[in-house]
Formats: sequence, structure tokens, C-alpha cells
Amino acid sequence: MTYTTLIIIWFALWGLLWAVYFMLDGFDLGVGMLYPFLAKDENERKLLLNSIGPFWDGNEVWLITAGGATFAAFPTTYAVMFSFFYLPFMLILLGLIFRGTAIEFMNKSEGQTWKDLWKWALAAGSFLVAFLFGVAFANIFHGLPIDEQGYHGTLISLLNSYGILGGLLFTGLFILSGSIWIGIKTDNELSERVMNFSSKMWYGVLVLAVIFLVQTYFETSLYDIYIENPIWLIDLAIAVISLLLTKVFINKKDAIKAFITHSLLIVSTTFFGIIGLYPNMLPSSIDSKHSLTVFNSASSEYTLKIMFIVAIIFVPIVIFYQIMMYKIFSGKITEKDAHY
Repeated sequence: MTYTTLIIIWFALWGLLWAVYFMLDGFDLGVGMLYPFLAKDENERKLLLNSIGPFWDGNEVWLITAGGATFAAFPTTYAVMFSFFYLPFMLILLGLIFRGTAIEFMNKSEGQTWKDLWKWALAAGSFLVAFLFGVAFANIFHGLPIDEQGYHGTLISLLNSYGILGGLLFTGLFILSGSIWIGIKTDNELSERVMNFSSKMWYGVLVLAVIFLVQTYFETSLYDIYIENPIWLIDLAIAVISLLLTKVFINKKDAIKAFITHSLLIVSTTFFGIIGLYPNMLPSSIDSKHSLTVFNSASSEYTLKIMFIVAIIFVPIVIFYQIMMYKIFSGKITEKDAHY
């Protein structure tokens, strides 16, 4: 295997790790954002918490893995990315801390003020994570003001119209994922109510996705690789078909199939951006000669080979563990399970 092949493989794995993270953590972020609004009483709120209780921390393993892979495989990109996005990444970290603490402490006291405090901490933390990841990736797709002096942007400059659109798209995708997940894990009136909400939310995601695709054409150069290599349009076709099938299965009240197709939509949407970026990882909006690419930011050949061997051995173990976890906790949540 040549050095170039190894670099391309690691770029694909880098994209896959982020896509898997967004797919898995997306639904529990969505449940967190919906938590203050969907439940009618205390029992329903406990059902929502229990629907993500066994999964949310395991899902975040993929965030650590994606960050670790960036650090080890593309250290220059990691260093520059965490310098450029230091403040938004700190806000994301705060959001993750608020969310995790809220889930664990929500029901440690019967006081209503205590519960309300953590209820909104869970919703706000989940929103911060979803929205800011969308803002960060949309700005990467757009290109960053990088020249020979380094980066010239701020947190405010990241909140441009395209960045905010990316944040709203991520937020909408995760809210829809969370509502369908609640439909899987609950039954009776709550399940029916949340599937009706999913049906309405789907139109919001459709509008955001269409606007984002149109704006991407005008704001970025992502489409260039699709024009040069039309075979990659198959990813966009998968995204469109997944979006339509999600609506079909929501209408049929088949939450499991709707969740599978919506998860495929999140993965294919992430890869739409990753494929369009190649070979860039952090493109410069000032001059392409200042862009960080997979080739000028990759680790040594020896490092990539060692990482590849480690990934072949340990990633299947992690996947097997998570499959078993989802299988063990695959049933619907009832009031008897409401212990969070």
C-alpha cells in the first residue's frame, strides 16, 4: 500500500468517523432539545430520559475517536482547527458537560426548581452542540480566511449566513432524528404524538436541506468535484432517496425504518461535504495555496500504517460492543423502566 493510498484511506475514515458520530449522537441530542417541549408530565419526561439513558455516553465515544483520528492522522489540521475553532469548540464542550450533568442529576431531587434548571440545561447544551458543529463544518466547507499569517476570523465571523444555515440544518436533522427515536422507544399516545411531530418536522428539514444545497452551490466549491466526477453524485442521490423514504415511513408510523433511512440521510449528507472538500481539509477562502490538504497535513507513512493496523483490530471490537448494547436495550421504555 502506497503512502498516497494510506492518506486517502485515512481521509475517508476521518469522514466516516464524523458521520457515525453525527448519526449516533444526533438522536440523543435531538431528544435533549425536545425534552422541555414534548413531555406532558413527569412520567413522560422520565420516559424521554430513559430512551437515551443507556446510549448517550457510548455515542460520544465516536466524537473522541473522530478527534483522536484527526490528531494522529492529520496533526497539522488538528492543531490549526483547534486554534481556529477554539471558542466554538469550548462552547461545544460546555454543552456536552451541561447535557451529561443534566441527565445524571435531573432526578436527584424532587424540587421543581432543581428539575427545571437541569431540564433547560439539557435542552440548551444539546442545542449548542448541534448548532455549533453545523456552524463549524459549514465554515470549513465555505473556506476560512487563512493566509501566510494564519487565520483572521473570529467567532462572530463564523456566524455568517452560510454558517448559521449549516447550524440550523444540523439542528433540524438531529431534532428529527430524536423525535423518530422517541417514536421507536415509546408507545401509545406519546409515540403517536411524537410521530405526528416528526411528520411536521420533516418539512422543516426538507426546506433547510434545499436552501443549504442551493447556497452551497453559490458559497462553496464543493460541487466542482461532482462536476468533474459525476459518479460521486450517487451520494447525493442516496441522500435525496433517504429523505423521501423517511417521510414515507413516518406516514406509515414505521419508526424503525424511518430512523434507519434518516440515519442514512445524516451519513450521506456528511459525506456530501467530505467528498466535496477533497483533497482539502481546511480550504483557504483567500488563496488556495494556503489551504491545508490531506497531503500537506498528513502524518508520516509509518504512523499511518500503525494506526491502520490498530483501527483494523479495535474498531470492530467497539462496533460489536455497541451493537450488543443496542440489542440488549432494544425494547420499548415503559413507566417501570423510568428510573433516571
